[in-house]
Amino acid sequence: MENKHLLPSMRGQKVLITGGLGFIGSNLAHKCLELGAEVTIFDCLDPRSGGNLFNVHDIRDSIELCHQDIQDFSSVSHSILNKNVIFNCAASTSHPFSMREPWIDLDVNSRGVVNLLEAIRRFNKQSCFIHIGTSTQLGKLQYDIADEKHPEFPTDIYSANKCVSEKYVLIYAKSYAINTSVIRLSNVFGPRASIHSPDFTFNNYFIGLALQNRDITVYGKGEQLRNVIYVDDAVSAIIMASQNSRANGETFFAVGDEHFSVAQIAEQTVKQMGSGGVKYIEWPKSRKAIEIGDAIISNKKIKEYLGWTPIDNLESGLIKTKAFYEKCLQEYLR
Repeated sequence: MENKHLLPSMRGQKVLITGGLGFIGSNLAHKCLELGAEVTIFDCLDPRSGGNLFNVHDIRDSIELCHQDIQDFSSVSHSILNKNVIFNCAASTSHPFSMREPWIDLDVNSRGVVNLLEAIRRFNKQSCFIHIGTSTQLGKLQYDIADEKHPEFPTDIYSANKCVSEKYVLIYAKSYAINTSVIRLSNVFGPRASIHSPDFTFNNYFIGLALQNRDITVYGKGEQLRNVIYVDDAVSAIIMASQNSRANGETFFAVGDEHFSVAQIAEQTVKQMGSGGVKYIEWPKSRKAIEIGDAIISNKKIKEYLGWTPIDNLESGLIKTKAFYEKCLQEYLR
């Protein structure tokens, strides 16, 4: 079966998605089912991570759902047995929360990944493991346009733990011949996101405000540049990495072709979503301390290795996103 991204069939493959009730994981679950895979979701519904049972309400009868925590090695070890592909979308995803509660972030984003890797090493070395990273691992850019060789100087605990967990993945790949890849994402937006809180991705929070006809607040002039990517494009990159041996042991940025200022993202969101406006206020000290400035990322490597390219841009993605939330907005505002 093929779609617009030319994704291969996954028929007969058994897939485990940790964090599968969250934004990326639930969209991934829908696509894997569409491609013919047998899907198991592993998620503890930690409220700090944005999971939502409604994300799988329409596929609940087609998946196996395990309410477990990746910090529980026994549960992880049992769930990875006989799986062909393991997608790790589980994470504590809030940058501000990681600064307030560094130990919790460390346990989920580092120790939890080691649990997965060690379980695979001991009990299922034949599987393929895809780990989700983030562009914020780089910190303030040393050069534009940043690529996978860019040095990493993260400015918050979440990004630091995502950085070190990626290194664990690559160490296991090299030392134990485990088939692993890392997909680093940047400002993913779209259906099934947590749009009710600023603790999650800023552009999805903008969407939530706009859909309620509330003003979007932008710090400073909002001049810092960002790549954005619609969730369907992100999911396609993740799946393609799991089905292509050229991805083994590699790290890829899966980001959009275009970059926009935060102000442009806010203005475009208001234009497509609602009747509110954009307000510009001074930077809070806590946020200014971890701000990285421009973050312009290259997607050249993933295009060359896997033949992936993003299909949706900011405008088309926002239009599709609005169409999704118009039918179920209240499910994402609590």
